[in-house]
Amino acid sequence: MTSMKERMRAGEPYLADDPEIEADRNRAAALMERFNATPNAGPEREEALRELLGEVGTGTYVRPPLYIDYGSQITIGPRSFVNFNAVLLDVAPITIGADVQIGPNVQLLTPTHPVEPEPRRDKWEAAEPIVIGDNVWLGGGAIVLAGVTIGANTVVGAGAVVTKDLPPNVVALGNPARVVRELA
Repeated sequence: MTSMKERMRAGEPYLADDPEIEADRNRAAALMERFNATPNAGPEREEALRELLGEVGTGTYVRPPLYIDYGSQITIGPRSFVNFNAVLLDVAPITIGADVQIGPNVQLLTPTHPVEPEPRRDKWEAAEPIVIGDNVWLGGGAIVLAGVTIGANTVVGAGAVVTKDLPPNVVALGNPARVVRELA
């Protein structure tokens, strides 16, 4: 029999109140609290971040507060920057490339919930991964939904809601985000 955690990791519907999943979430909450409370100067913040997240590239800087579900499914490439109040809900993997700039209040949301009322009432959920390519800039308050891939060098305007994949080398704005310009 497949456990709820195995179902979650496979992107299948699962129930989040499973004890194994809850233990992972509690571990992440404690590490997140530690990271968010670390002083600005000194190695403690980077150590806490590396313990919290699955992988953090060299030269990457994340400003607290940071909000995550599990942390272990988040990979951030080298030389990337994540500004204040990032929400990275990593029920499915979140992969952030190299040299990515993430503005304040950006949300990367991998969870999905059933549209049908009964399974939603019964607390079933699932998730789809998010991939952010190299050298992407996500403007302040942008929201990227489950299953989205954003191509390299793309700029997502402040407040945009990205509901579908974006190709490389474009500027996308609005809700839902749409390509308004190609980059050279």
